[in-house]
Amino acid sequence: MDEQTGSTPSTGDPTPGPAPDPASAAELPGGRARPKTGKSEQTRALILETAMRLFQERGYEKTTMRAIATEAGISVGNAYYYFAGKEYLIQGFYDRMTLEHATEAQARLRGHTDFAKRLEIALLSWIDCAAPYHEFAAQFFRTAADPSNSLSPFANESHRARATAVDLFRDVLTGSDLRTKLDRELTELLPDLLWLHLMIVVLYWVFDRTPDTERTRAFVRRSTPMAARVIRLSRYRVFRPIVRDAKGLIQDFILPTMGARAGS
Repeated sequence: MDEQTGSTPSTGDPTPGPAPDPASAAELPGGRARPKTGKSEQTRALILETAMRLFQERGYEKTTMRAIATEAGISVGNAYYYFAGKEYLIQGFYDRMTLEHATEAQARLRGHTDFAKRLEIALLSWIDCAAPYHEFAAQFFRTAADPSNSLSPFANESHRARATAVDLFRDVLTGSDLRTKLDRELTELLPDLLWLHLMIVVLYWVFDRTPDTERTRAFVRRSTPMAARVIRLSRYRVFRPIVRDAKGLIQDFILPTMGARAGS
């Protein structure tokens, strides 16, 4: 019997559990219940922590919702109450990783003002935070690569986590030596573009099988000075027409693919 809903979910996996409360669904699409108390938040965190551990030990495909519930010491129905299915744990992971990355990167950024260095720190800190989960990272890519999947980092449902990441890159820029030297319109767009740079790094990281994903780290160290040079050049008047053209291209074709944005 489901402790939260009073219904008995199917024992199959990944059959969805009971339908969530409409108000909860409005906050957390896909049947993921919104915690209402400290205890329910602890339960949700326990499920996610257990799932991440089992994904590491057994792999994503071999880990079932029933196994997660058993390891967490809760009913299967309770697990489904917080996550409509195993795939929604990916969104939970994405939410948590985004917050962990922002916290870690902010700590590492203190005392640095060089833009290229700040960008490198932000990207490398993501690799460090994600390192324990590299073995099942292909599942993240399959989720993100499907444009119709609501769990994609580009989907409307992911806009809160994405906004947190974009805010981090806004801080990377505004806390740097470039903060007063760039075109105002470009400054408004750059945080979104730097997040897209992170998505490229993530894609490279998914397929990187070198020890400690060293090729991805080398890619970051090589690409960040190049990105910084291009951004620095954009402040010169001769490049303003190109900046305007790039701004229009980004606004018309790139940002619309990113779903809801912060404040929307």
